[in-house]
Amino acid sequence: MQKILRVNTRTGALGFESCGEGTARLGGRALIAHVLLGEVPPTCEPLGRRNKLIVASGLLGDTRVTTAGRVSLGAKSPLTQGVKEANVGGTAGQALGRLGIRAVILEDAPASLIPRVLFVDAHGARLMDMPELRRASVSDTCRFLRHRFGERVGVLCIGPAGEMGMRAAGIATMDHTGVQVRYAARGGLGAVMGSKGIKAMVFDPQDAPAPQFHDAKALSEAGKELARLLLEDPKTENRHNFGTPAVLALCNELGILPTRNFRSGNFEGALKISGEAIASLIDKRGGDARKGTPCVKGCVIQCSNVFANAAGKAIVASIQYENIALLGSNCGIDDIDAIAELNRLCNEVGLDAIETGAAIGVAMEAGVLDFGDADAARALLHEVRRGTPLGRIIGNGAAITGTVFNVRRVPVVKGQAIPAYDPRSLKGIGVTYATSPMGADHTAGNALETAGTVDPRGTEGQAEVSRRLQLRAAVLDSLGVCLFIRPAFVKKPELIADLLNARYGWGWTYRDVRAFAAACLADERTFNERAGVVEPGDLPEFMRDEPLPPHDTVFDLPLEDLERTWTADPPDDVF
Repeated sequence: MQKILRVNTRTGALGFESCGEGTARLGGRALIAHVLLGEVPPTCEPLGRRNKLIVASGLLGDTRVTTAGRVSLGAKSPLTQGVKEANVGGTAGQALGRLGIRAVILEDAPASLIPRVLFVDAHGARLMDMPELRRASVSDTCRFLRHRFGERVGVLCIGPAGEMGMRAAGIATMDHTGVQVRYAARGGLGAVMGSKGIKAMVFDPQDAPAPQFHDAKALSEAGKELARLLLEDPKTENRHNFGTPAVLALCNELGILPTRNFRSGNFEGALKISGEAIASLIDKRGGDARKGTPCVKGCVIQCSNVFANAAGKAIVASIQYENIALLGSNCGIDDIDAIAELNRLCNEVGLDAIETGAAIGVAMEAGVLDFGDADAARALLHEVRRGTPLGRIIGNGAAITGTVFNVRRVPVVKGQAIPAYDPRSLKGIGVTYATSPMGADHTAGNALETAGTVDPRGTEGQAEVSRRLQLRAAVLDSLGVCLFIRPAFVKKPELIADLLNARYGWGWTYRDVRAFAAACLADERTFNERAGVVEPGDLPEFMRDEPLPPHDTVFDLPLEDLERTWTADPPDDVF
């Protein structure tokens, strides 16, 4: 029987409860949507007592299915003021699943913000004051906790930005080697965790009983089929060799690579920061440098890397496309070593690199620093670390930075920074930004994968494409698996039901999976409606007015098309 752990951060009370009828068939993102809608007042203060931070394992989180073990975190977002879910790999999700815990729910808020650690193992849970971790960096925090509790534990933690309540703060974890630093980055969830006075959560799966599956043999066979389909797909080898930076050259060619605060979709320095350039440097430099490494143990895609300097000493693990684009081309920086250092500083301070890169780009637009000045950008991140007034502006994200410096070109939707795909030349993702309950979040429905079949700069069919992609994302985020396994499910969509039936014995069909995804999105949209979040939200005015070089396109889908995303008849197929 799966359990839910509730933690009252004001009184210190902890209690386990069994998953009831309403939650037994929910996991990850779907469970977060359900809890938020049922328990959190939609108009509450995101950093106040009535908001809740939910840590939810996916429905496949306790299995050995490839990529399973991603953990979802969610709350009312201090950036979007609506529902927010972000998920991450590493060891925390697998440890949580092994412990038989479907969710941890942090409630209320403490009277004083003394850093505390929530420790959970097979014997129970307890809160521990750890003032020595106040304002500690993410790597120092993880190192301290792994030394104290053992290297097999899963850790979720925040950095100084989260402790200071900065709205660009994320929640970090590590892989089983202690090298990869990964983030549930978007939406300011690190600030919500900081408002609960929780510096870290530690999950120790030792002594936990082995999970019991409905049909272990069928689950193993379905898992092997999933892995086989993935290994046969050419995208898997590409991601293994080049990681997510593999798409940078393509995005530059399509004219959607954010450049100098989204003034252009094409960057003259793209070849210097591309996936091919990074892979070549990793091979050349050796030492700590690695490519083709997993963030979740057992993943066959292995798209992570360790980027090292010229001496072979690790700078950051991993360096991802989104971070390269927002901290690099978006800021006019084409030095990959400088970008990696900026990425490292974001990781240490506990910041979403997408939101922070966008905020720095807006500050550059305002003349606070010059485009291309990596040293000045680095100095800004040190300001964030120290909590200076300027640092707090940047650490609170692109929208606040734009407001403070009176900048018109601010690339946000629903208060959250736009990721590394300019919607003027990839209009399907613009629909996702405007209509997803998550706001500007590429993981909610990334139309890049359809650019070869649907005209990315055209208007026809974009709403339908986005809706299908959003339903896919809701399924995968609720299973606790990586979005990169989509190709296998596209080829064999019934495999999702096979996996769930083998794990739980539900007797689901593909139609049930589709209804499950639709219900998740409906809960999220209902919460946002009650919170006063306008649906659909529109894209920034400048994206409708200013043509984007090199194709001189604007985002010109009318509001009626955006509304049709959720009013039209649902698609028969999700995958």
